[in-house]
Amino acid sequence: MTKEMKLGLIGCDTSHCVAFARILNDPKNEHHIKGPAIAVAFPGGSPDFELSISRVDGYTKELRDDLNVRIVDSPEAVAEASDAILLTSVDGRVHLEQFRKIAPYKKPVYIDKPFALKGGDAKEIFDLAQQHGIPLMSCSALRYADGFQEVLRDADNGEVIGADLYGPMAIQPTQPGLFWYGIHTVEMLFASMGRGCSRVTVTSNDDHDFVVGLWSDGRIGTVRGNRKGNNKFGGIVHREKGSRFVDAYKGRPYYVGLMEAILSMFQSGKQPIDPEVTVEIVRFIEAANQSRESGQPVELSQ
Repeated sequence: MTKEMKLGLIGCDTSHCVAFARILNDPKNEHHIKGPAIAVAFPGGSPDFELSISRVDGYTKELRDDLNVRIVDSPEAVAEASDAILLTSVDGRVHLEQFRKIAPYKKPVYIDKPFALKGGDAKEIFDLAQQHGIPLMSCSALRYADGFQEVLRDADNGEVIGADLYGPMAIQPTQPGLFWYGIHTVEMLFASMGRGCSRVTVTSNDDHDFVVGLWSDGRIGTVRGNRKGNNKFGGIVHREKGSRFVDAYKGRPYYVGLMEAILSMFQSGKQPIDPEVTVEIVRFIEAANQSRESGQPVELSQ
């Protein structure tokens, strides 16, 4: 990756923005990618979301003072000054509004998780991207963890017939249910299984959530979200000829693999993740959140 590219950042309220900037802007970083760099950023922040607004000043200062990022006062100013955009606002509620502001600039965009908190908003974002000819992707960094990618490439054992993933699942009221930390494990589930989930059933208590997805072809995938005990990501992907454990911590930090995928899209214009998968992930979580409240199976809206 050698092409010089000015990247813009929208949302300085998550550790992800600093992790990305260190990979791109710090030549001393072990995993530095030469060429593209984050040149400009808009701080953002959601006043009613403590884990957003309380972090803005610190991360903005670090980006400006340590990583040579110029701070501007609007998403539009970021779009004007950049070749491509990382929309990293930690609050999924603001992504549609922010994307509306930058879509007319027709720059490639990565939107951090959660992509949206409603299936309708997710579809509208992709509709806007198509209208303006914008290459767009959104995912959890866990999708590109080296150890997980290794398991996904294991075609020698046949087609995937199921998957059981686990991870931490803290709850944040503004990003309800699985949208906060549960989305990482859901992303791994869909990276393994692909589209086609038809029904979701959730068993939930104070310490754990257990999510069972039934795919239309009869396959079953599960997510275990932990608020007690195991605080790591991992799981097992089942294929026709065998099952493999997913070591999400094997290899490089997973932000490195994610950044490589983002930069590849920025330069090629080719979206590495089917937009319909991303929209289905949002709908899956909507249905799972309904089920965790009712305890009853919920059909996915299509």
